[in-house]
Order: sequence, then structure tokens, then C-alpha cells
Amino acid sequence: MTQPLIEARELSKRFTTRLDIAERVANLFGAGLEERTVHAVDGVSLAIRPGEVLGLVGESGCGKSTLGRVLAGIHPSSSGDVFWEGRNVAELSAAETRQAQLAAQMIFQDPMSSLNPRKTVAQAIGEAPLAHGMVRRGDVAAMVADLMERVGLDPSYARRYPHQFSGGQRQRIGIARALAVQPRFLICDESVSALDVSIQAQILNLFMDLRAELGLTYLFISHDLGVVKHISDRVAIMYLGRIVESADADEFFARPNHPYTQALLAEMPTVKQRRRVFQPVKGEIPSPLHPPSGCHFHPRCPYAFEHCRIERPALREIAPGHVSACHLNDAPPTARTTNALHETT
Repeated sequence: MTQPLIEARELSKRFTTRLDIAERVANLFGAGLEERTVHAVDGVSLAIRPGEVLGLVGESGCGKSTLGRVLAGIHPSSSGDVFWEGRNVAELSAAETRQAQLAAQMIFQDPMSSLNPRKTVAQAIGEAPLAHGMVRRGDVAAMVADLMERVGLDPSYARRYPHQFSGGQRQRIGIARALAVQPRFLICDESVSALDVSIQAQILNLFMDLRAELGLTYLFISHDLGVVKHISDRVAIMYLGRIVESADADEFFARPNHPYTQALLAEMPTVKQRRRVFQPVKGEIPSPLHPPSGCHFHPRCPYAFEHCRIERPALREIAPGHVSACHLNDAPPTARTTNALHETT
């Protein structure tokens, strides 16, 4: 099997809000205030092979973006390890770490907030490769023009500022800026969700063209299963900081296993079911400040039984290349039906 380009092993990220001086003083008088910890990513393990597009799906607040930022080196992990081409990133030399970080670039959801409004397009695209010595100052203009053409922008617009472009054009600028440091791995964080449908299609086609031309690998983060189905080779489902299911795209959409995955797919509109009344996943996603015990999905799962509330299910293989974290895979075949009937009555 091909060695993964990037791999996460038991990766976790927690954000802790420390008590300020006033809160610590209040505790001296018995206020009982505690530090608050958000469990954004909780023991995630996944591997992405060279040239692959992995679609990462889940509801807002499940930790998808945080996972992408940890893999990109923007956030340090709280525990666990990230491996780049089989080597632990924490054990790389300073020069090797810099090369690994340049090779993994992120494209954000809102290009307007990720672009400096005081810098022209030429400055935004050319700054990083110039700073890292990847291009000579006299060659920056030619490099910028080439990248703008590659992403479908007129090079004559290089002296314009971000506010002078449409949303789709700004996203193309963000893509060109990421490509400027010659990356091998792109983390696309909801990078088409803020765009009109017709523009989404253009950007998706651009991503696929760049993949073919440059041999890029993608982590494509989205909540839109239709988009993920179009672009991904493999799909992973994330719920409240954990990966609950992963499979090749065809297997995933044909035979979903985890109850959360089944609920998400049931919401996905199709041409054949235009008259169907779609129902969202019942209940609210729990707070990452106080995640449920056992399986995080059990408060919303129609098939949950006592064991789900006690023990975290392991992510294990249920078919070749298809893994799922659900206790029902170890339960009798009638468990889903029996529990579903109990839930409805």
C-alpha cells in the first residue's frame, strides 16, 4: 500500500480558557468558577495518500476546521502525532519542518477575511515565495501573472485590491496564493460554501484541473455531501471531534453504516426524491465543553442502548477499506430494528 502523504494518529486539540484575575479572586469567596475546555478534536486517526481527495464532512462545530488547521501546522496539537511522509513532524529539524509547512497550505472559507485589504493581488500572491527565497524579486511579476492565468484571472488585475473583486474571484486569488509556495497538499476549508452554485461548479472544476496538472492532494472540508460526492475519492464523517466512519466514496454512498452517516445521507436531496419531505438530524449537537460519555452521538441516535452511553466505540473495519465506530456492529442483527421501534413508541 502507498505510504500516506500525511497521517494523524490519535490527534487531539483542546482549547482552554484560563480564569482571569477577577474570576480567581471570586473563587476565594467561594464562587466555584472553573477553567473551560473545548474538546475540538478528540483522538482522530486518519491517513491521506498522495494524489487523493479526502472529503471531511460533519455539522458546524464538529471540529473539521480545527483538524485542518492542526494538519496545516497553524495550530499545535494538544496530544497525538502528525506524520508527513512517514516521519513524525515533531521530530523534524527546523529546515524540514519549514519545508513540510510550505508543502501543506490552507484555503479558507471566506477569502475576503483571509486577504489583507491593504495589499494588492500581486503582493498577496508574491509575498510568501519571495520571503522564503523561492523566487527572485525580478521574477515575482512573471510568477504572479502565471499563477493568475492558471486560476482563471486576468493578470492585468494584479495591481487591484481584494475589495475590487467578486467572491469567486477572491477565492481564485486565495488559491493562487496557496499555489505560490508550490504545495503538495491543500486543505480546503469550506472553500466553495460561500459562493453561488454556478461559481461553486467553476471552483470545483478548477480544483480538479489543478489536481491533474500539479499532482495535488486534498483534504476537502465541507458540510455539503453533494459537493463531496462530486470531488472526493474517499469520505470521512466527523461528529463532535471524532471520526465515526470512513470509506471509499462509492462504498460510502452505497452502504453507509453509522447512524449519523445514515441520517446525513437521508437529508441529501436527490432528483428522484423531489417530493420528499426532508428531516434534519433530530436534536442539537452537544456542547464540546461537556461532550457526552461513551459514543458522542448516543443522545441523538434512535438505536442507542446502554452500552453506547458507557463505552466509546472503536473505529474498526467492517468491510475492505470501510471503517465505522458503532457498537451496533457488535450487536445482534435485530438491534437496530428493536431499538428503533422502542424509540418511536
